[in-house]
Amino acid sequence: MNPATRKTIAIGLILLGLVLVNYLAGVLSFRWDFTQDRLYTLSPGTRSLLAQIEEPVSLQFYFSASVEGVPTPIKNYATRVEQMLRQYVARGRGAVTLQVIDPRPDTPEEEAAARAGLQAQTTPTGENVYFGLVAIQADMEATIPFFVLNREPFLEYDLSKLIYSVQQFDKPRLGLISSIPLMGAPQMPGMPPQPQQPRRQVVVQEWEQTYEIEEIDPGADALSDSFDVLAVIHPQELSPGLLYAIDQFLLSGRPVFLALDPSSRFFRAQAGQQQMFGGPPPGVSSDLPELLSAWGIRYRAEEVVGDTALATTVSTGQGTVAYPVWLSLRDEHFNDEAPPTSLLNSLLFVEAGHFSLRDDSDHELTPLVQATARNGIINPMLLQFTQPEELAAQIAATGTPMTLAGLIRGTFSSAFPDGPPAPADDDDSPPPPRPETHLRESARPGTLLFVADTDWLLDDYSVRRFNFLGMTALEPLNDNLSFASNSLEFLGGSEDLIGIRSKGTSVRPFEVVRKMELAAQERYQARLQELEARLTEVQENLRNLQARRDEAGQIVASPEIQEAIEEFRVEEARMRAERREIRKALREDIERLETVLLLLNLLAVPGLVGVAGIWFFTLRSRRRRG
Repeated sequence: MNPATRKTIAIGLILLGLVLVNYLAGVLSFRWDFTQDRLYTLSPGTRSLLAQIEEPVSLQFYFSASVEGVPTPIKNYATRVEQMLRQYVARGRGAVTLQVIDPRPDTPEEEAAARAGLQAQTTPTGENVYFGLVAIQADMEATIPFFVLNREPFLEYDLSKLIYSVQQFDKPRLGLISSIPLMGAPQMPGMPPQPQQPRRQVVVQEWEQTYEIEEIDPGADALSDSFDVLAVIHPQELSPGLLYAIDQFLLSGRPVFLALDPSSRFFRAQAGQQQMFGGPPPGVSSDLPELLSAWGIRYRAEEVVGDTALATTVSTGQGTVAYPVWLSLRDEHFNDEAPPTSLLNSLLFVEAGHFSLRDDSDHELTPLVQATARNGIINPMLLQFTQPEELAAQIAATGTPMTLAGLIRGTFSSAFPDGPPAPADDDDSPPPPRPETHLRESARPGTLLFVADTDWLLDDYSVRRFNFLGMTALEPLNDNLSFASNSLEFLGGSEDLIGIRSKGTSVRPFEVVRKMELAAQERYQARLQELEARLTEVQENLRNLQARRDEAGQIVASPEIQEAIEEFRVEEARMRAERREIRKALREDIERLETVLLLLNLLAVPGLVGVAGIWFFTLRSRRRRG
């Protein structure tokens, strides 16, 4: 075989190898994920959910790829969604199938998308864009009507939750006892909703994706045996029978979510409105002293936690100040090993309390959220009369982190050791039926998730509403909703979903450039502040000169003042020149960095191929010499 033939065959083999590599890369699911947040890697919770699928789940991904005018961010997000769905298919090993559909206008596919409940968004050119997902298992169907960009950090969670939901024939039941109208104000039949009435809170919508919720009247005397989880939020004036029912519910081994508050901002606002009309102020604080004492928990409804290290910046009439009772909590204040808080990044607690176990308690307390060692106690009464900027002076640091939220497990003792409470003497209603079994202590270890704040559940402190393509969309301000969902999912047993929280977005900021800009800003910011100070001083001198006029109306300025003005002008010109040089140097650094990155992108692959070729040539030469 002559050399020319060998070269031709070699080139053909190389081309064939490239085709085979591309084909295998598209067919095989094996890949490396080098993204910072491992955006394209399924979490253990998702893999566990996929392994538990008993009947195949069909996924129908609708995206209007052929429509012109779709914003580029949505196109990029659609690509990421499709890639993520293909990971589900590969990991499902036959239990998950995917169908990618382009619902062109006036086609059966568009009709199918609308029939499935997907929401079309209108582009500026007037065309409809579908971007949603339908999951089907047997006769169960669930949808994501539209993939909103601000939900990108929760993409994997939303996809896994969708697949999980179609496998649940019956949702678990959640009993909700709350004096805060989380469910919204009740509507009279035939009457339109009033603007001033409380709206349904987003946290309830999140819980409804997992639970069937039934609201319980505080005056009720019993609880239904059908509840799987009980949520008690800012309880007010509960009947003795309901207190007994809550006690027995926990002792039966079923989980309880409890949120109390020493200072509810919601009820403080209600108090102001009612007092204007002569009404009595509602209960701003909440407590369950009989139950907590029996359960071995120490909590004081007259103590608000303030923390100067966690103070939130708020706007007042005098500007912005740090408010130490509004706690901006970050990931270092959360328990990374506890499922409800393992992946949280930020929380906002508003005038929260604290709790701990009594010294004689043998329960297990797992802190979920804690303040820093710079926290202290503030009486709630001070919050009504003390300005935000003065509160920090009222805080005496304890030196020990306080627990704001925690998980309590153990064998609980009943607050009613002698059985159900007897009805009051003035109560003419028939007594509730006596339970068949009375528990003096837990039938099996119980679980109580306790949070010493309630305002964090409200929309005002967790989400921002905005208009997106004619729809009202929500943007999370923090991870309050995630914490609420995590907590109830954990108590309800769906622990696999808890490990699938926020992963970040596929759009990453250029951190190196940003740091360079900040460094340059620091370099000339001090000089600019000095310039402003000197400018203020000279302007004051000029105002003084305005008052010193001679009879002809001419300004009289001493040689010293004239010299100072001239010096300032020279200094100002020099400062501006220095600022231009700094900005020029900044641009040069950024352009140099961009050039280096461009060269790396262009030369990386050819360089690797060249190194491989040199290595191969050297190896073959050695073999020939051998």
